[in-house]
This record gives sequence, C-alpha cells and structure tokens, in this order.
Amino acid sequence: MSIAQQVANTALLISYPSRAAILTVLLDGRFHTASELSMLIGVKPQTTSYHLSKLIEQNMIVVESQGRHRYFGIQNQEIAKTVEALLVLSPPAKIKSLRQSREDAAIRYARTCYDHIAGYVGVQIADTFIQKGYLNLDFSLTAEGEQFLEEFQVNIKDMKKKRRSFCHKCLDWSERRHHIAGALGLAILERFLDLGWVVRQPKTRALSVTAKGKDAIREWLSIDV
Repeated sequence: MSIAQQVANTALLISYPSRAAILTVLLDGRFHTASELSMLIGVKPQTTSYHLSKLIEQNMIVVESQGRHRYFGIQNQEIAKTVEALLVLSPPAKIKSLRQSREDAAIRYARTCYDHIAGYVGVQIADTFIQKGYLNLDFSLTAEGEQFLEEFQVNIKDMKKKRRSFCHKCLDWSERRHHIAGALGLAILERFLDLGWVVRQPKTRALSVTAKGKDAIREWLSIDV
C-alpha cells in the first residue's frame, strides 16, 4: 500500500461524523465508557460500539478494562494534535440555540486540549509566559521560566525525563494562536486542578475558572481571565 493510500484510508476513517464526534469528545483527555460516548454524541449504543471498534483497529484510540467496564481514550498526544488541527481548518459550527451558544462560549473560553489548557485562558497564559521571558518564541523554556515554575511547585527535572515532548506550541482552533502543550502543559493543568483554580465541567471538555482561580492567576501572572 502506498503512503498516499494510507493517508487516504486514515482520512476516510475519521470522515464519518460519529467517529469524528467520538475523537472530539475524547480530546478532554479522559477515558469514557461506550455508553457515555453514545449519550454525548447522540447515537445508538450499537452504532457507537461499531465506530469504536474501527478506531481501535487503526490504533486511534485505546481501551482499558476495569471489572466489567471498558473505558476508551485517545491513543496518544499526536492523534489529539491531529484532531485539534482539523478543528483549526474547520469552519465554525452554526449556533442554533441559546444552549449551543453558551456551550460554544464555554469551550472557547477554557477547555482541555487532550491534557493541557486551551482556549482564551490557555493562549493568555502562553502569551504572558513569552512577554515575561519565561518562554522563548519557539516555546523553549528559559532559565527564568524554569525558576518561576519550580517556585510554582512544578518539577521540571522529572518532566524532562518523560518519554514525550517537554514543551511545544499547539495551535488553538478557537483563538488561532498558540497555547502550551507537552509535559509542561499537562503539569500546569494538573497544578491548576489541584489548587482548585479550574474545575472540569460535566459532559464537556470545557473548564471553569473559579473565583479563587481568577484571583490567583491575576496574582501569579498579572493577567485577568
């Protein structure tokens, strides 16, 4: 099989709306059961199971079993980046209700992009890191940035030992600018969650910044989110 044919087959695999919907839901970085995914994308359970099997065959997603339950998640960060890149290329969805408008605003404000913070809040953090000299324009961490994050109780040395990119830019589909991805992006998200600065919204990958979080981020980075 030629490389061109392999690319075409992969594109065909995710061209089905239900499969694309599954992958988009899984951009929250969490594992979901088939029944949860069925409810979130609005298709019948048997249809969801069929599409999940196709995505597993092509190593797009992985499955983990715990007792009688099976949980599905995106295979790796590279696949998540590809799905996010397709969202960058896609035209905005048409808003047909007040509920959709609110959901769209929440997603654009702050969300998980696999395992890091995206949306307006994520881009604001990245921009401020560059302005303050913590990140270079290529998103490499400076000595000042390393010291700043160590004071924030982010263990830089441990992150650099991980078998993944330490820090890289990720193009944000809603802001059309970059946010922080890689091990560093994950560490910042986890720290924000631990401190109660952000909380996950149910049934979506949107994040809510708490009142405590807004005050703390203002003090931490001198920005209002």
